[in-house]
Amino acid sequence: MKPSLQLALFLSLAFCAGPETSGELYGQEVDQFSDADIEFFETKVRPLLVDNCFECHGTAADAIEGGLSVASRKSLLEGGDTGPAIVPGKPDESLLIDVVNYGDTYQMPPDTKMADEDIEILTDWIRRNAPWPAESDVAVTKTKTFDLQARKKEHWCWQPVKRPEIPTVKNQKWPRDEIDNFVLAKIEAAGLQPAKAADKTTLIRRAYFDLIGLPPEPNAIDAFVNDNSEHAFGEVIDKLLASPRFGERWARHWMDLTRYAETCGHEFDYPIPYAHEYRDYLIRAFNADVPYNRFITEHIAGDLIDEPRRHPEEDFNESIIGTGFWYLHEATHAPVDVKGDEAGRIDNQIDVLCKTFLGLTVACARCHDHKFDAISAADYYAMSGFLQSSRRQV
Repeated sequence: MKPSLQLALFLSLAFCAGPETSGELYGQEVDQFSDADIEFFETKVRPLLVDNCFECHGTAADAIEGGLSVASRKSLLEGGDTGPAIVPGKPDESLLIDVVNYGDTYQMPPDTKMADEDIEILTDWIRRNAPWPAESDVAVTKTKTFDLQARKKEHWCWQPVKRPEIPTVKNQKWPRDEIDNFVLAKIEAAGLQPAKAADKTTLIRRAYFDLIGLPPEPNAIDAFVNDNSEHAFGEVIDKLLASPRFGERWARHWMDLTRYAETCGHEFDYPIPYAHEYRDYLIRAFNADVPYNRFITEHIAGDLIDEPRRHPEEDFNESIIGTGFWYLHEATHAPVDVKGDEAGRIDNQIDVLCKTFLGLTVACARCHDHKFDAISAADYYAMSGFLQSSRRQV
């Protein structure tokens, strides 16, 4: 990542809009700074800000990253998207000083830490109440405030579910179910006609491939073709749903959602212990027709269910195995940046969780409030905190 992007990422999380300030700045008028203080700023401090910050947060930047400008004292006091950058007279409480000292959370500039003497200059400047020459304020384009409720009202997917009106169609004989009316209405609106009904040989092949992923045997085709009863196709479907192959077929689709793998997928591709237990759990769950709400509960918190499902023959706890999907991810062996590796793994877990169970991509909220969906950065890190407070248990 480019240094400017890394800095923008930090500033978008570290600095946010604070109170308005005017000529009086923490009890000191701008024109009350001594000539020596102003000279100290111009000769020592401003060059450091220009060299280290102006690319993304100065007057020459195409856009003020994170809503923070370092081009004026007022803008530093107001801060950016998440807080003031400096607290005059209190370097220990100033985020800017923590950042350049490479604190536990943020380290800026991202490529190389500033020299100790430069950090001391910034510290001394804030200790002197951050002197700055009197000048006109620099206009800064602030990021719009994230309004969660307004965002929820704007997008259709966040609206309460309503029973829609059944569309009227011209071909009244084609629909067999109300859902067919919606399909046919779109077809007719496009000036098209539904495809002709499939012959029985084609129909049984489609059913077999859809439900168990295998072709029908010749004798099964012959039996269906020669069965003229109105229940013939229903009996084929019931047989396929009762087949052990049904769970094997549809568990594969779910395994794609949870990014199932039996190895870690890194340099030495170490195996993931007991990964097959989760695979077999899925097959059994699909074949047992476990209700979807129960299936989700077992995945998210199967270890906390008071009365878990039991295996019908061996009587072990089935529900807890659903939590195994949290364990599936790409793993780096002996990562150099341990905290970065942990953040990456948790990000992957959140991505899988939200895409699989919510049908949403929330990765954008790792760096800022989501630009399209009603998901804030606070939501993202609440989920991250949930995962950080959990542990693996084999």
